[in-house]
Amino acid sequence: MEVGVFQTPFLPPERTPEQVFDWAVNQAVVADKAGYSEYWVGEHATLNWEAIPSPELVIAAAARVTERIKLGPLAHLLPYYHPATLATQAAWLSHILKGRYQMGVAPGAYPTDAKLRGLTDLKKNHLMMQESVRIMEMIWKGEPFDYEGEFWSASLPEGDAAHPIRDQKPWGGTMPMAMTGLSPNSPSIRYAGAHGYSPASVYSSNSALIDHFRVYREAAAEAGRHGDRTMHRVVRDVFIADTDAEARKLALEGGMGRAWREYLLPTYHAFGLAEAMTEGTDYSVSDVTPEFLADHFWIVGSVETVREKFESWIDQLGGGFGTLLTYSYDYIDNPTPWEESMTRLAREVVPNLPVDAFAAAE
Repeated sequence: MEVGVFQTPFLPPERTPEQVFDWAVNQAVVADKAGYSEYWVGEHATLNWEAIPSPELVIAAAARVTERIKLGPLAHLLPYYHPATLATQAAWLSHILKGRYQMGVAPGAYPTDAKLRGLTDLKKNHLMMQESVRIMEMIWKGEPFDYEGEFWSASLPEGDAAHPIRDQKPWGGTMPMAMTGLSPNSPSIRYAGAHGYSPASVYSSNSALIDHFRVYREAAAEAGRHGDRTMHRVVRDVFIADTDAEARKLALEGGMGRAWREYLLPTYHAFGLAEAMTEGTDYSVSDVTPEFLADHFWIVGSVETVREKFESWIDQLGGGFGTLLTYSYDYIDNPTPWEESMTRLAREVVPNLPVDAFAAAE
């Protein structure tokens, strides 16, 4: 198992753009030093709690101060870019990072992000995403083409001796791609399986995650690909401290608790997603509070407790997966406990899990 960060970010609205930017870059440095394998940066233009409209700026800054960790957006919202612009930009970044760049893509789900770009109907966003990917992949091949699509037109001219066209191929010749999914039978997870992309599942319940494993595997098989759980990223919250009580307190009274209390839980309840969190408990959806999450949903506790919770979780899933991604929260004013938790996860928990705990389950 590998460990990464999904820097959404979940920072409160009063944080300035400078604070959000500095935190996102500094967290990449912490993750790199702790031994994390990848660091993903979210993208939203209008959301107060997820205020990074340009993940490539964070990635470019982090590229200069990290050494090993892979960096990428999760995800660029493809309907809101001309695909040729994004393709050339991403390929350029992949060369700057010399193989440490990977690209997450998504159709965009928030109406306000769409309306900002003059789009009022999100029903075509998936089709726009698919056409955008087709155009980007043609550009990355580096071969001349002309394309007239439903949403965009693009071409890569041949050039001549006096005016050669710059090579548009990404580092290594191919672009590593990823897609996120949350809902059961997720179309994004299915699309990822069919196209050989890495799936990133936002955890809501064991049954939903197992369903994502199945959807990805089946879509990959239908496309003649091998899609096992080693390709899978799973996003879940973790907080580790010296004792269970201290970890619970730091989670609930810190940035994690505030983000869920003021932003995430109201969203989950509004969209009917909170009920899944009660799976395996005797609680109802009305009982889903931050305190419930700390005791039944987040993975919180001492090193020993967190290791035991991981072992139990993987056993319930019937096997493991490739990479755990943890969200990042607002611990800007007192980062030490949060950064110590990150380091303990990578250095004290995961290496001490049983060797076969994260073997891919077929």
